[in-house]
Amino acid sequence: MSQNAAETSSPAVQAAKLRGILESAVTAIITIDHRGLIETVNPATERLFGYGAAELIGQNVKVLMPQPYRAEHDGYIANYAGTGVKKIIGIGREVSGRRKDGTTFPLHLSVSEFDAEGRRYFTGMIHDISDRQHVEDALRESERQLAQSQKMEAVGQLTGGIAHDFNNLLLVVTGNLELLEPRLLDDESRALLKEAQDAAALGSKLTDQLLTFARRRHMDAHVIQLNDLVVSVTDMLRRTLGEHITLSTSLAPEVWATRADPGQFQSAIVNMAVNARDAMAQGGKLVVETRNMVFDEQHADFHSELPPGEYVQLSISDSGTGMPPDVRDRVFEPFFTTKEKGRGTGLGLAMVYGFVKQSGGHVTIYSEVGHGTTINLYLPRADGASVEDAAGAKKADTDTRARETILVVEDDERVRQLTIKRLKLIGYQVLEAHDGPSALEMLRRGDEVDLVFTDVIMPGGLSGREVAIRAREMKPGIKVLLTSGYAEELVHGDELQRERLKVLRKPYQQADLVAALRDVLAEPPAAS
Repeated sequence: MSQNAAETSSPAVQAAKLRGILESAVTAIITIDHRGLIETVNPATERLFGYGAAELIGQNVKVLMPQPYRAEHDGYIANYAGTGVKKIIGIGREVSGRRKDGTTFPLHLSVSEFDAEGRRYFTGMIHDISDRQHVEDALRESERQLAQSQKMEAVGQLTGGIAHDFNNLLLVVTGNLELLEPRLLDDESRALLKEAQDAAALGSKLTDQLLTFARRRHMDAHVIQLNDLVVSVTDMLRRTLGEHITLSTSLAPEVWATRADPGQFQSAIVNMAVNARDAMAQGGKLVVETRNMVFDEQHADFHSELPPGEYVQLSISDSGTGMPPDVRDRVFEPFFTTKEKGRGTGLGLAMVYGFVKQSGGHVTIYSEVGHGTTINLYLPRADGASVEDAAGAKKADTDTRARETILVVEDDERVRQLTIKRLKLIGYQVLEAHDGPSALEMLRRGDEVDLVFTDVIMPGGLSGREVAIRAREMKPGIKVLLTSGYAEELVHGDELQRERLKVLRKPYQQADLVAALRDVLAEPPAAS
């Protein structure tokens, strides 16, 4: 063997080559011993988990695992050592990892084993699949929305056809009843005729509602101002809702005009208010809001049925019982109702849906059990209106003064990732947590945070308001901004005002986010 060949095959050279491969690999590679203690990590592992090599070597590898994997890991190794049954070795599977900052992420783990100097070792190769999972989640949500849209379209076509044919039948019935009326002379016969005419009138009203859902009803559309229509029905709503419901309005000044049938728009408001009332049998709050909205390409991910453009938004929020996802996804279907028999036809919200769709807009619903419901109507801005306001709104999409670090606390993965992108675009440093306890743990560790930006309603036992209170106790002077899909009055509005906490309403525009953050960061520290 030549001298060069001997040199390149020497143990030292081979070890150097192996180190070079490990250090240049983009995949995280970890070696552990038979007890689960970390022997080696490569730089990709440090980047992925946020630990330095010195912090990991000698630690049990379960430090990189969230529950339940952390509690079960030592048992896996012991079971394999005792039985030889492989659950992951040589197979690979998708699990979750836990970073140093407490956040979790999806990963693909493949494990192999080898023996050296009479000892058994395991090597784990770890791929971060967060991006893939985000794409898959977005695809599933898009497929769900498409299926829901297609179902509503099919139901609308079927309903419209039935209503059209039923109207023809009613025309024959009512016409013959009118011809029969002058021939009836005794009171008993006329009473029977009156009952038949009343039933036919109810049938006509029913078909009118069905045609509204099917978007086949004649629309007497005009350019209208939302605020004027809301004010015009406020007194009637108070009588309809009763004394046990507190009604308030939050009407944005200079709301753009839209084009719609004013009568049907008022009926939509009443229908949504009546549904909200029925969800608050013990009393509660109802809030009607208006505002302008500009949807860009980013918003298309969450409002795929709305093309980018300018819209006016009407929201009705209640503090009622809320609804689970399976009910929420069906509330706009005709004849679907959760009320007891005789208390509703199931057509109120179906009419709202049909009216908004026929007006070129879209409806969304945000609801959680025990926290109430918000229904948002989006209608296009009327043609011919100036776009200067929208241009002005977009001029503050970034902030040259942004230097602070913001902790984003949001349980919805898609919303959290979008928020992180937006904050980084503005210029902020960003940390993330998926729930309240994780956020507080990061603050307890001493992570540098200037502002906590948290959703109000989250799983994990802590609301955004409670996170804000505890964050201020742990770190006096820290700033907090809350965000919610509900109206501010419905998320402990009085307490928020006393505690100097502001709420940014979802969905919000980039300019709204910039302005809200700058306002909160400029405030003097709240008293602890």
